[in-house]
Amino acid sequence: MADDKDDRRREARAPIELKVEYKRLNTFFYDYTKNISKGGTFIKTDKPLDIGTIFLFKLLIPSQTEHLALRGEVRWVVKDGSPRPPEIPDDHEPGMGIRFVYADAQQRRALEEVVEKMMVDSLGELIFSRLVKKPKT
Repeated sequence: MADDKDDRRREARAPIELKVEYKRLNTFFYDYTKNISKGGTFIKTDKPLDIGTIFLFKLLIPSQTEHLALRGEVRWVVKDGSPRPPEIPDDHEPGMGIRFVYADAQQRRALEEVVEKMMVDSLGELIFSRLVKKPKT
């Protein structure tokens, strides 16, 4: 599981709450993100999808008229009353860690630009630059 932990921590995240829309067994679900990074997001939900599930979802971004349609893969899950992986705190909210799945490099760059703008808007330029832009050693 070390790879999963490293994968989750590779990108800096910002605490951004966005409405998320997705479908499961012909039923639409509306949940919210807890945070987002250029590589993925955490969706707060009491009914997470199974680990490994690849699914389509939409992020409803207030500054955009069009919803942002994405593919994601469920990388890890936290359920109420279930044991947590060792790296997840006991008080972590239920939900699922999602890694974005891109069709190509162009789609990746476009999404990274949108996420970076959301992070700057949420955190401010100074905090964002300290969080994301690591100093050269």
